[in-house]
Amino acid sequence: MNAPRREPEQLRSHQWYGTDGLRSFSHRARTRQLGYLPEEHLGKPVVAILNTWSDINPCHVHLRDRAQAVKRGVWQAGGFPLEFPVATLSETFQKPTPMLYRNLLAMETEELLRSYPVDGAVLMGGCDKSTPALLMGAASVDLPAVFVPAGPMLPGHWRGETLGSGTDMWKYWDDKRAGLIGDCEMTELESGLARSPGHCMTMGTASTLTAAAEALGVTVPGASSIPAVDSGHDRMAARAGMTAVDLIHRDRRLSAILTEDAFTDAVTTVLGLGGSTNAVIHLIAMAGRAGVRLTLDDFDRLARAVPVLANVRPGGRKHLMEDFHFAGGLPGFLSRVTDLLHLDRPTVSHDTLREQLAGALVHDDDVIRTRDNPVAAEGGVAVLRGNLCPDGAVIKHIAAEPRLLRHTGPAVVFDDYRTLQRTINDPELGITADSVLVLRNSGPRGGPGMPEYGMLPIPDHLLKQGVRDMVRISDARMSGTSYGACVLHVAPESYVGGPLALVRTGDPITLDVAARTLHLHVDDAELERRRADWTPPPARNGRGYGALYDEQITQADTGCDFAFLARPGEVADPYAG
Repeated sequence: MNAPRREPEQLRSHQWYGTDGLRSFSHRARTRQLGYLPEEHLGKPVVAILNTWSDINPCHVHLRDRAQAVKRGVWQAGGFPLEFPVATLSETFQKPTPMLYRNLLAMETEELLRSYPVDGAVLMGGCDKSTPALLMGAASVDLPAVFVPAGPMLPGHWRGETLGSGTDMWKYWDDKRAGLIGDCEMTELESGLARSPGHCMTMGTASTLTAAAEALGVTVPGASSIPAVDSGHDRMAARAGMTAVDLIHRDRRLSAILTEDAFTDAVTTVLGLGGSTNAVIHLIAMAGRAGVRLTLDDFDRLARAVPVLANVRPGGRKHLMEDFHFAGGLPGFLSRVTDLLHLDRPTVSHDTLREQLAGALVHDDDVIRTRDNPVAAEGGVAVLRGNLCPDGAVIKHIAAEPRLLRHTGPAVVFDDYRTLQRTINDPELGITADSVLVLRNSGPRGGPGMPEYGMLPIPDHLLKQGVRDMVRISDARMSGTSYGACVLHVAPESYVGGPLALVRTGDPITLDVAARTLHLHVDDAELERRRADWTPPPARNGRGYGALYDEQITQADTGCDFAFLARPGEVADPYAG
């Protein structure tokens, strides 16, 4: 961090503060109104701190305090910090899903950074959609930027059990439906499942995407796994603030970091961690904003060469993110797959990833496995093709019961999630353990927003028989903390007339993960007859953001970005005079 200092006239913020015009006079006067002395900000790099803190977001509730640590680092490095509140995207509370609003936060991030007098940014997020949204928006502006992950919460505890948020919620809810536990136990679990600020401490979507951000090179080293309430998290936040100022002086923008090699390494990381299927959609969208073409085929190709080394639930068998952190964190993990990485690319902290990983160690070989003792020989996500998903679908096969990875069974079709909730236990449906549960109208447009419905509930009568997994197919997503033989992201979705719209109860469907196929056993002529009878559903929203979303959203295989945001094109910086 010994970069030559940029002269004040070279800073972007100089347009607002440093000229002789009326507007600069006004900007300086209004900054005095804010209580700042000229010596505190004039000629210094201005760092925007985009904070997704909110009272309604338990994953980010500590970020109000962490922003102070970021400011401390910015001041220490000679910069001038300004904190901006942005949309929080609370995974727990925002309905129908924060995925509906990921692109809105990306738009807010992009336009805020472009329209204010800032030279660089620190992006504070972590809860699922906030990570890709912040990075998508920042990549579109292409200023120097550092990402500060919110960090995982502490492990849960209940009656001698160590609990993983999300993962154990699904498990014990099924136990309650099976009659194995009652209201008393569930009340206790409410207070034991999530014990501190921070995102889910399993290798769910949040941990997967913050790890991907670190692998991309946009965090300080080791940042992604630091527990949210650890004092090391404060120190990391301060270091991020210092790093942002250094990046501004170096003029090292996101475009220098978010390269094709960086995204390839991020995919390798996600697969080797046994990470969330949601990372497929988000990384494709993030890459698109950086001008990099990333496809489902890239995920499938890399998955066949990358072993799963992270023994972290739900893909792993035992451990949680705090264990992963103290076993060496992402630097330790990456040190075991260096032959699969592009080591000569830059990061926010180092000139090369090779330099960043020098000295990285693994301290527990059960948490971060060696290459000769992997959790799984291939990456944790498989991409499927077939007449039911011509544009692709995904399955997290390492989190499914092996007996179901090649399975043929009769479809039981639900037209929407409310109908499924209402009728899943109806004995007249005749659902058996061999049935294939199919949910449609839950994709990008149908959901809307692709809610995390994909881990479809197993009927109560089967749970009581001990059945804990079935083949389930949908155009929805599922939580990264979920598990099971769930085929997700079927594209194109049923709402726009994809083949899933044509499936009828009783149709045989074959899932074959080894062959990477998903096949509906109905002949083409019959499918054409059904298509002729299919009627597109009416539009839901006549105005507002929902109407914009419906018009512009792309399909899962291309990242669910807005078409007008994903397309190439220049956007001029505003004139500040």
